[in-house]
Amino acid sequence: MGSTFGRSFRLTTFGESHGRAVGAVVEGCPAGLELSEADIQRELDRRKPGQSSVTTPRREEDRVEILSGVFEGRTTGTPIAMVVFNRSFDSSPYERFRHVPRPGHADLSYHLKYGHWDYRGGGRASGRETLARVAGGAVAKKLLSTIGVEVLGHAVEIAGVRAKPVPLSRLRQAESTRVRCADLEAAKQMEERILEAKRSGDSVGGVVEVVALNVPPGLGEPVFDKLDADIAKAMMSIGAVKGVEIGAGFEAARLRGSENNDPIRLSGDRLILAGNRSGGVLGGISTGMPIVVRVAVKPTPSISAEQESVDLLERRGVRIKISGMHDPCIVPRVVPVCEAMLALTLADHAIRAGVIHPCRL
Repeated sequence: MGSTFGRSFRLTTFGESHGRAVGAVVEGCPAGLELSEADIQRELDRRKPGQSSVTTPRREEDRVEILSGVFEGRTTGTPIAMVVFNRSFDSSPYERFRHVPRPGHADLSYHLKYGHWDYRGGGRASGRETLARVAGGAVAKKLLSTIGVEVLGHAVEIAGVRAKPVPLSRLRQAESTRVRCADLEAAKQMEERILEAKRSGDSVGGVVEVVALNVPPGLGEPVFDKLDADIAKAMMSIGAVKGVEIGAGFEAARLRGSENNDPIRLSGDRLILAGNRSGGVLGGISTGMPIVVRVAVKPTPSISAEQESVDLLERRGVRIKISGMHDPCIVPRVVPVCEAMLALTLADHAIRAGVIHPCRL
């Protein structure tokens, strides 16, 4: 029921924010891939709460356990089941929202669709579900590394502060900042804007860019299974994401064809593109250029400023304030989530295209 992503390389996530655990099952990973809990944990540590003053102060170890699919340090080709038990949470503050949907959250839509659902912390709609995506993405990243593909993400805008473009070789330095921005000067301004919003009981959003390097040409199918269409679906499936663009994206609408088209040239015996406004995809198929994706991330909906809602039992308007430990900006922690979803999409298409053998490495 909408909890599985992918065709040949599939991720299924399960669990609720305040339930016993959150986990992931990866199917379609070939046998023979070196994989350990440390590989998964490395990515989960980038997503977990309590990293700095610009994220939620809530502490959660997010310690992963691999339950199946790995034997003697290598994948067996069978489903890889991973679980993270929830250790640090308090459900009591959510009792007052049992019948009062929080603005900006999925509370109202879940109520209208299901009637009965786990409202604590948002249940399945909680951002905590994304740790399962990151766990699955860690497997995908490890698999893609066998063909030389690397996926890197960074914040390019937060609270209206835009980062200057940096060379692809400098994207890794984004990890050295609290906001995961490769432009170090912009990173300082972004942090100031986040803390300013935090002091006023509000939150801010931003834009994340994810780049995949060394992607082979030929991934993606014509018409409905286009690579960029699946990437867009992957990114839009993240709860905080409200927009996606690939390559020039919306800027292309303001250009002429002569400006937007990437010139095609010969480099020895190879055909190359002299630009990358297409973002590494033409006709839904990868060109061999870097895949470039940007996503718009909304402000965190849990804020302490007063908001308007409705008591569903008493059928009357109410004003609420949300207390607790919430991110004033989700952008820094959503970077590894976006990386995971791009990696999952590329791994799926690499297997479907035969670039990675579906049974064994």
